[in-house]
Amino acid sequence: MSKVHNYSAGPCILPQEVFEQASKSIENFNDLNLSLIEISHRSKDFVKVMDEARSLVKEVLNVPDNYDVLFYKVGQA
Repeated sequence: MSKVHNYSAGPCILPQEVFEQASKSIENFNDLNLSLIEISHRSKDFVKVMDEARSLVKEVLNVPDNYDVLFYKVGQA
């Protein structure tokens, strides 16, 4: 199957490496025998994921230390 290219303003096509890592996390996250989407949002493992995501966003966007990054659920209610 040939690779599809997406130039729309919406969701982008993931690089293969990102897709593979995400796929592994869906099957078995951090050897917990649970997927990332199955663990509690209050667990230490998930808190680490959110802390790392927040840190990476701040780094990439050069967010000053006196600001924070918030993640919100979006979509239809």
